[in-house]
Amino acid sequence: MTKEELLEIILNGENSLVEFKRDEISPAKLAKEVVAFANFKGGRILLGVEDDGTIQGIQRDKEQLERWVMDTVFGRYIHPRIIPIYEEIQTDKGRVAVITLSEGTAKPYVVRSKDREDYYIRSGSISRQATREQMARLFESGGMLFAEKLPVSGSELESLDQNRLKGFLSLIGDKETPENNSDWQDRLYQLGFFNDPTKENPFSTIAGLVLFGYSPRKILPQAGIRWMAFEGDEKDYEALDDRTLDGPLVPLKIASPAGRFETVNNDLFEFLFGAMQPILSKVTIGFDDSFRRERHWFYPIDAVREAIVNAVAHRDWTRNEEVEVVSYSNRLEILSPGALPNAMTVEKMKGGQRSARNPLIVNVLRDFGFVDARGMGVRNKIIPLLREYNKTEPEFQATEDYLKVIFYKGKNNQ
Repeated sequence: MTKEELLEIILNGENSLVEFKRDEISPAKLAKEVVAFANFKGGRILLGVEDDGTIQGIQRDKEQLERWVMDTVFGRYIHPRIIPIYEEIQTDKGRVAVITLSEGTAKPYVVRSKDREDYYIRSGSISRQATREQMARLFESGGMLFAEKLPVSGSELESLDQNRLKGFLSLIGDKETPENNSDWQDRLYQLGFFNDPTKENPFSTIAGLVLFGYSPRKILPQAGIRWMAFEGDEKDYEALDDRTLDGPLVPLKIASPAGRFETVNNDLFEFLFGAMQPILSKVTIGFDDSFRRERHWFYPIDAVREAIVNAVAHRDWTRNEEVEVVSYSNRLEILSPGALPNAMTVEKMKGGQRSARNPLIVNVLRDFGFVDARGMGVRNKIIPLLREYNKTEPEFQATEDYLKVIFYKGKNNQ
């Protein structure tokens, strides 16, 4: 970093990626700032700068300060270990030490001090202790917690559709059907759809409820899909359609005498497509001899289905919002709650990298044929289908709160 680059950073002030600290800061307080950045998107800590941007400078010699930062602060207080970039820049008003951190790949990071472990996150220009919900997201983003296996308070065995469960067991080749409630609880526990049946109040897990529950939203409010449609290109008070759909993610499958599986009841995705059809398609009359009436979709239907299934399959269940699908005059937006998991980025996703936040849900959806067997639907299906259909590119917006996929209509589908 040059002196000019440093002075420009100081001129812009503190923000979510920059923190100013005096030279005499305690190791525990510096560790707090480091952990908050590592649990966020990374950032820079400038030692020898006042909160108002005044350069105070550092008094300790370079070797002494660097050893203190690397061995004392990073070596003793921060867990798991993370290695920063340390450099010092000489200015006209004194030396400034710059500690640069990338986003941590082993979240959550903690400050270990006095037999305690404290979790911190970055909120604007402030580092603060993480709430219970934020800690859950940190554990999940680091792959140490699968929220889909958390029990849902208030659920019970009767909350799940046993016929759908029987169809699933047949589909995966399980020839033994549980005979009573106790056997069902044991079998579902083995599959990850129920918590420990030996507990006084056993509950369905999130995965079990959203996959096979009669009405998951009655117990888990963030389940289901919010569908909205607007006449213009922005949200308005007057919507063409606005409803939240509820139901199990998988259909009821029954094995026929010939050994084939037939769908006899629809799933949440089919409920949604039924609601979307009048808005996202139109009926045309062909010009062949039969004058057949054909339905023309404004977007490639397989790409839309893939994006919606992905939004549900990979959503963050620690967040209280439901998946949103919103139609505008010129585009379709599909929003999945939660940041991308496990250091995933949009570029990695488009390149074909895979990182399932909810592997149990994803595997069941794959059993039912909803999910691409190779897990590369973005690269191999969504992008090429949209290019072929209307010569447009899907847009992906990833934030700390959501992943949004945007499909544009294209000139031929206005």
